[in-house]
Amino acid sequence: MDDVRPRLLLATTNRGKLAELYALLDDAPFTLESLADVGIEQDVDEVGATLEENATLKATTYARLSGLPALADDSGLEVDALGGEPGPLSSRYAGHGVTDADRIAFLLGKLENIPEERWTARFRCVIAIAWRRERVELFTGECRGRIIRESRGSNGFGYDPVFLLPDLGKTMAELPHEEKNRVSHRSAAVRKAATSLKNRMGSAEG
Repeated sequence: MDDVRPRLLLATTNRGKLAELYALLDDAPFTLESLADVGIEQDVDEVGATLEENATLKATTYARLSGLPALADDSGLEVDALGGEPGPLSSRYAGHGVTDADRIAFLLGKLENIPEERWTARFRCVIAIAWRRERVELFTGECRGRIIRESRGSNGFGYDPVFLLPDLGKTMAELPHEEKNRVSHRSAAVRKAATSLKNRMGSAEG
């Protein structure tokens, strides 16, 4: 039988994020499509000053390009001792075209002269869903932890290897995918978004 569920575009070019979104939205009552599935190769410049602005910009742009409802996220690491940096600049903190290892090294360099007990931090995620008529819903989630000097684990991406979850004694990159999807900032935001998606099934606008 053909799948007659409505389609939802997962509007990210980040393969790690895309894999997490597929897993987290596995039971959502929508057919999930990637940008590659719909033939979109365009990147969206994240020029917003906040995670909320960037997530909204990506969701609305890709919804317009695809003609589909689009879900986009912007996530960032906020380090208390750095006044909330890198925040919305997390992926570009060390410049463009750099590796995750480069970003981590740059971050640790910024923290070098700050006592390690002040290296508390949080990951924060904002999910934006752009519907027809450019109506946008926002959902947020966060996960608190601290930065450590030595990278640990290979299951994550970005700053995951140096983000320690003290209650678990593991970095985000040391967690099995199933466990990460229970505790991460993205999972918290996506769970809220998934509830909204399920509630929309009877809506004519969806």
